Amino acid sequence: MIYQEVKEETKQEVKEQVREETKLETIPHLLKLGLSIEQIAQALELDVEQVRQAIEKQGEEGTGSN
Repeated sequence: MIYQEVKEETKQEVKEQVREETKLETIPHLLKLGLSIEQIAQALELDVEQVRQAIEKQGEEGTGSN
């Protein structure tokens, strides 16, 4: 019984993590379409600060890959 509860809880945590990662991966595409940080945050149901941090992180990752 406990094993099943832990398994279900883990599954929910993984789903939530994937959902969050998908939102963060969408941010650069929305920026290219001309949306503001505030519009992106509203559309993806994220905090403005989360969007800013994701943009900064992706900018840092992009500078070393060329």
